[in-house]
Amino acid sequence: MSRRKQRDEKIIHVVFGPGGGRMQHRDDRAARGSTPPADGSREPLTDLFSLSEIARLLDITPARLRTLDRSGVVSPTARRRGRRAYTFSDLIALRTAQSLLQQRVRLRDVTRAVTALRRSLPKVTRPLQELRIVSDGERVVVRSQDGAFEPLTGQMLLDFEVKTLRDDVVRVLRPSAGRERARTAYELYLRASQLDEDPLTMDDAERLYREAITLDPWLAIAYTNLGNIRFRRQDTTHAEDLYKKALEIDGRQPEAQYNLGYVMLERGEPDGSIPLFLGAIESDPKFSDAYFNLAMAYEQVGESQKARPYWKSYIMLEPSGTWTEIAKRHL
Repeated sequence: MSRRKQRDEKIIHVVFGPGGGRMQHRDDRAARGSTPPADGSREPLTDLFSLSEIARLLDITPARLRTLDRSGVVSPTARRRGRRAYTFSDLIALRTAQSLLQQRVRLRDVTRAVTALRRSLPKVTRPLQELRIVSDGERVVVRSQDGAFEPLTGQMLLDFEVKTLRDDVVRVLRPSAGRERARTAYELYLRASQLDEDPLTMDDAERLYREAITLDPWLAIAYTNLGNIRFRRQDTTHAEDLYKKALEIDGRQPEAQYNLGYVMLERGEPDGSIPLFLGAIESDPKFSDAYFNLAMAYEQVGESQKARPYWKSYIMLEPSGTWTEIAKRHL
């Protein structure tokens, strides 16, 4: 019989703190809940951009932008403060044209491809930031969850996510909006953390975590707790992917290291779980559960002597309890 702790007890929840992290008690302010601020920050998908802003964002000269405008490849389609301005759709077209020209596609073919691309965008019902522009060498294909649209193009190689372009706008041109988005994302994470361990509110928690990640794709702690929800719903494959994503962003996060290690240990891969448990302990030397499961992993690979110090460490951190008695029996 496996002595690993039961599934719901052993997945570690990232609770409240300045940057997330395990704490003994949840922040009282967070427990009261919060509502995302009704701030006035601009949303890149509906914002308008000047010629100089576009030049800085895409690293393209104003002269080249004016040439693309005069030649009819991409022109600004809106006005801001009495001057012509580019929309986010214009920005997608410019980014596409820039990529094609860098591949030495003829200007005539670039114009045809961009014109066809503009026609396809209104057909997409998903938000623009969820689009991906790809090419198979013959065609430009606009993909979304609702289907694919194939504007005509010349020979080239093109592959970029519109969401990445959107994030670049925030980072380069709208840093204050980026800070507001990150703050709102963290508040959504706090609200979700109050709901994600109750089956009755788990759906709401999952929705809030996904909203937080959409606003701030670098919020590692939200990926970890979202992974916990998927794990509790028996979706270990998706949970593992989410823990790995959290570690791509924050390689030292103890909860993500531990949870990924636990998934591997439960799956019968103790060798793979050992470095993850060791990493969790290095990041948080008081992480008692990591000591317990690291010792268990060593036992399973036939390294009982290596397991002994970790059983002892677990007992020191957890002097009493059912799992402490189990640890003592291994000594």
